[in-house]
Amino acid sequence: MSAEQSAPPVIELSGVRKTYRSGAIEFEALRGIDLEIRGGEYVAIMGPSGSGKSTLMNVLGCLDVVTAGSYRLAGEDVEELDEAELARIRNREIGFVFQGFNLLPSLSAWRNVELPLVYAGVGKEERRERAALALERVGLGDKLDNRPGELSGGQQQRVAVARALVGEPTMILADEPTGNLDSVSTADVLGLFQELNDAGRTIVLITHELEVAQHASRLVRVKDGLIVEPSAVAA
Repeated sequence: MSAEQSAPPVIELSGVRKTYRSGAIEFEALRGIDLEIRGGEYVAIMGPSGSGKSTLMNVLGCLDVVTAGSYRLAGEDVEELDEAELARIRNREIGFVFQGFNLLPSLSAWRNVELPLVYAGVGKEERRERAALALERVGLGDKLDNRPGELSGGQQQRVAVARALVGEPTMILADEPTGNLDSVSTADVLGLFQELNDAGRTIVLITHELEVAQHASRLVRVKDGLIVEPSAVAA
């Protein structure tokens, strides 16, 4: 049994449905999702536009709540949490990496990285120290004071990864993280994810690109709001 197979589940979805309503119109974006991801796994969730993968990402990231079914994140029942509790679990358990980097252009790299710690109430000196360590961890220890506009696309995404890591979350949830990058920067960022996974970090990567998904160790395909290929080895 591998280390990942023996690790406790980070994500447990059972019968998850998500229905959006607008007046008399209903649209079921997720139609009964069962999914388990264990600590230390590197999983790619892949599907075309309209497949439900973005809705699934929002559910996994505690950005949206399920209509039916259950979601346990690191052993906690997410569907029973109120807005304040959802914000707490997002900040504690999940490090987000987005396609658009979501960096504040007026702030230096380390100040962008420290933001999750500000929300967590961490003191200023500790925030600076932990942000510097996170940037060093992603190979940007010499770019602490650079603003996003002074960095390449790949470097900006590395800053975003450092921000995701700084709170030591249970997992990294990356939504199309290479969508705005050229091929060289894409390889750079995917190599970084592999290094983090090799060090034991749980990675969940949302993508519509097979060549990106193949960097994960497991591929989950989503189509029409259902998982159609739950445990394929990405190759």
